[in-house]
Amino acid sequence: ACFRFIRHSRALGFSTEQISTLLILWNNGERASADVKSIALSHIEDLNRKITELQRMTKTLEHLAKDCQGDNNPDCPIIEGLVKPKSDPESKATKSHLSYLRSSI
Repeated sequence: ACFRFIRHSRALGFSTEQISTLLILWNNGERASADVKSIALSHIEDLNRKITELQRMTKTLEHLAKDCQGDNNPDCPIIEGLVKPKSDPESKATKSHLSYLRSSI
């Protein structure tokens, strides 16, 4: 039962720390369900932030890919955008995401 609990918790994206806390609460017969719900709601907020960030990243990459011919020509707006983001209205999001992508490498 413990391994199944951990597996389901991981499948839902809970962190190791959150799973540890949930395990402690699971084993505590006097737990308050409010404590469990608080962890779940906090995790939902984190997931929603990640979803928003992933949607922004997708939009940035779609914008860069839209301008790429995708042929045998070496000119590539995607590469150019990774090196130096344009200064258009969408560039704030582009710059932010490209900075994130660069820092992740």
